[in-house]
Amino acid sequence: MTDLQALILALLQGVSELFPVSSLGHTILVPALLHWTNIDRANPTFLAFIVVLHLGTALALIVYYRARWSAIVRAMVASVIRGRLSDDRDERIGWLLVVGTIPVGVLGVLFEDPVRALFGSPAPAALFLALNGLVMFAGEGLKRRQRRERSHSIEQLSFFQSVLIGFAQSFALLPGISRSGASMVAGLLCDLNHEDAAEFSFLLATPVIFAAALLEMRYLVAPGAHVVLLQAILGGLVAAVAAYLSVAFLMRYFKSNDLRPFGWYCLIVGVCCFILSKRGLLS
Repeated sequence: MTDLQALILALLQGVSELFPVSSLGHTILVPALLHWTNIDRANPTFLAFIVVLHLGTALALIVYYRARWSAIVRAMVASVIRGRLSDDRDERIGWLLVVGTIPVGVLGVLFEDPVRALFGSPAPAALFLALNGLVMFAGEGLKRRQRRERSHSIEQLSFFQSVLIGFAQSFALLPGISRSGASMVAGLLCDLNHEDAAEFSFLLATPVIFAAALLEMRYLVAPGAHVVLLQAILGGLVAAVAAYLSVAFLMRYFKSNDLRPFGWYCLIVGVCCFILSKRGLLS
């Protein structure tokens, strides 16, 4: 992997992990579009590089929401010491996040190997990316049909609704399905507005991305992983900065905008990449 390729992948990870366009899908499609035949996505050294990029993204989310996470952790510790739940807003959000991470944790363990089989070909990633766009269109359409005058705030979600949002997030195990896009659509259907749906999605993604990176830490000590150590460290920093700027932009964007522009992007790019793949123009 060249330094330029490492830089592009780091920027791609930092941006596409939080934008509802699927970082995993882009990690497969962009190298295929650019014919980066020198990169073996199954090689432990490449996986070690990707692990550090994910760590950078997770740390950026923690830094951006540092005040919120500090309040949540303090409230949850207090509830554990107290031995019961209270009406504290941060405490409830914290436990909503805990139950919301259960589906992706369970499904990730059960389906890790079958899903990895999809990583080798750009065609499935392209199809899932197009499907990701259709899901966002469907979510926006159903949200408008609800016609409710007021939306719920995050702490008004039920634990069952949080599990549903977490289950939606687990579809991001498929290359091309966006973690933030799927969980935002689920949040909208649970009557959150776009801004709160985005915030809950990012808060829910933080422990999932961080935990996934920690579980894959074994690749950092794989034979030959030291070869990409410097690229990984610099890439992690680039991914962190890109992720921080991305979440800052998206939280402003979703104050008055919706998912449809991202839906069009995913649909168009997914269909085009699928056609190119079937014509043998992606490698």
